[in-house]
Amino acid sequence: MVGLQYGGMVLSEEIEAYVLVIVSIGMEHDVREKIKSMRGVEEVRVTYGSWDMIVKIKVQSMQELDKVVTAIRRIDGIEHTETLICT
Repeated sequence: MVGLQYGGMVLSEEIEAYVLVIVSIGMEHDVREKIKSMRGVEEVRVTYGSWDMIVKIKVQSMQELDKVVTAIRRIDGIEHTETLICT
């Protein structure tokens, strides 16, 4: 399996990403429980500030990452997400 590439170089075998999430008021803990059981999700932390939670994801492909992020975005109570892919 070829990892994430940039300029012809393999950066890693595994894709690590963080999803910043804004959740409807009072739904943080319910949403966290749904997200933490998803395949590829390593950690979910409720935060205080502009974002309500941060989700750490590790997967083997961009297709897998897309599936996880899409599933997160479909959860009732999710208002907005932003995905950061690490290299």
